[in-house]
Amino acid sequence: MTISSRTKHIISYSRISALQTLLFNSQKQRFNHTTFVGDVDRNGYSDLDSASNSRLDNFHKDVYCDKSQWRVVDSRFYGVYGNQISVASSTALFILRTKGFEAYLVGGCVRDLLLGRIPKDYDVITNATLSEIKIIFNRSRVVGRRFPICHVYIKGGMVEVSSFSTVAKDTDGMETVSGSHEPTGCGRDDFFRWQNCLHRDFTINSLFYDPSANKIYDYINGMRDLKSWKVQTVVPAHLSFKEDCARILRGLRIAARLGMSFSEETAAAINSLYLSILDLDKGRLMMEMDYMFSYGAAASSLNLLNRFKILDILHPFQAAYLSNQAHDQTSQSSPMLIKLFSSMDKLIACDRPCAPPLWIGVLAFHLALVNNPQDALTIWAFSSVLYHGKWKEAVKFAREKSIMQVEFSPEIQQSCCTKSDEELAEDISFFASQVISSIEALTEPQGLIQSMARYPIHPCSDFVYISNNKARVVYQLFKVLLNDIKSYKNNRKSYEINYELLKMGNCDETRFVLGKTIMDTMSSGVVQDKQVELRHLPSSHFETQHKAITKKKRCQMSSSFAQQKNMIKENSKTKKMHDVLEKDYKSLPIDSNKPNQQGIKEDVHLQSVSSKEQEQHVMKKRTKLSNLFM
Repeated sequence: MTISSRTKHIISYSRISALQTLLFNSQKQRFNHTTFVGDVDRNGYSDLDSASNSRLDNFHKDVYCDKSQWRVVDSRFYGVYGNQISVASSTALFILRTKGFEAYLVGGCVRDLLLGRIPKDYDVITNATLSEIKIIFNRSRVVGRRFPICHVYIKGGMVEVSSFSTVAKDTDGMETVSGSHEPTGCGRDDFFRWQNCLHRDFTINSLFYDPSANKIYDYINGMRDLKSWKVQTVVPAHLSFKEDCARILRGLRIAARLGMSFSEETAAAINSLYLSILDLDKGRLMMEMDYMFSYGAAASSLNLLNRFKILDILHPFQAAYLSNQAHDQTSQSSPMLIKLFSSMDKLIACDRPCAPPLWIGVLAFHLALVNNPQDALTIWAFSSVLYHGKWKEAVKFAREKSIMQVEFSPEIQQSCCTKSDEELAEDISFFASQVISSIEALTEPQGLIQSMARYPIHPCSDFVYISNNKARVVYQLFKVLLNDIKSYKNNRKSYEINYELLKMGNCDETRFVLGKTIMDTMSSGVVQDKQVELRHLPSSHFETQHKAITKKKRCQMSSSFAQQKNMIKENSKTKKMHDVLEKDYKSLPIDSNKPNQQGIKEDVHLQSVSSKEQEQHVMKKRTKLSNLFM
């Protein structure tokens, strides 16, 4: 059974048309926001408040509040319905409302619902305090220091619930809320929602959704930026990134996953402040990178990290490799590292992510392959063992695939199909040891510096963020290939991915997906005109294919004498006949210039015999055959 690849989400034409109906005035100041109240019109939005605009004297001195651009839209007009959200989030919303509190979905989940995508998670915001949330939900805990939220475990899932009353605090413990006074002529609920928007990272993440009323609230032109596919910070980008430098990585992740571009202001701020991410603790940095690589957008994330020079400080070896590939005019269209991540992206998605050991394993595998290039047969067999989990099956598959030329420079050398199984097993174990050694370059500063010897002119620091605990798990992935590989056998019983086990980091499941990722990448590098479809199935398909290849490779006897000899051997009376033919065959005269040809095919012998001698020999043979059948 083949494994289906992740289908890319495509926004329906109706959603695009609906978004395009929202034509906002882009010439207004960044913080001019408006409100309407009234019935929902044919374009799906209604007025919220007809009160005149008023400047807020006690609000942030740089923020002017123009309520004429606050909007609420009918979610059904954009194809967003309450039954599309998760059971856990809908249950949390229902319980909060039954307790008398206001509750909304907020952030990226609303954005993804509008785009017809499956949200990675669901965030709920309410006017209940964190203490009240903990009382309402028994299975909950407060996490976070600067932006505390409550993790609520309900209906088999986890929902992040935050409070309108929560305020951000800077490093000195001082509140950073931009204003605390309700503006004149503004409803209290609208004020809380608008105020909360000012503390969010990007405009497209600042939308509120009330499933019970089928309403989406937009206070800072999030719908406009969503329509134009722009990632734009809520406050000026330099201020936003200085307030929380993790927003730089979050913005790259959003742009990579959704295929969006940055506004000029946001891109300039990233270029200026990207080094500030080193101020993040390694745990937070690991979490942000895992969000990039584990949810189906690893290849595009890697490209953006490289574009904004962040890869130079987080993964300098990979940055140097990509730079070298970009300057190599003879290299293939896409480097192998990008294709490895692209193959991995096809197997995972937001609703079926992987654990960090998978993408760390991909990095370690590729790093070892760059520093120690291997022939195609070894890599086919290496990945096939990880995938099939059985030596004989894996080697059989690898030998069939190794007849195809794979072009990845400098990683893959020309295949050596003459290796014995013993030699192949030794090469796989040796390469596995090199992969394990490469893990150190991702987790230890000294190992990173040593690995950069291949690129001496590329700048490199000794900064690493992957923990030793993660390294130990990755080590277990390749440890099984070190010794007695022929007896290795995994416990998997299916050739379909178990995404629950993959998310938990199960070693057998991670090896299986890693093996498929490498095999799919190798298949994408085939340069023959006629490519063979990569099925990865240990079924009769491969047995039939193997028989066809073996039959083609057999030495066929083309002469009529050889055909007669084979036919006579099958006859019940052939014993005596075969002895005569065998004696007669050995008595054929041999060319004196070719003394070593006596055991080669008959047509070689006949070429060295004169035509007269051949005729005499045939007549003599026919006479003997006739006497046998008399």
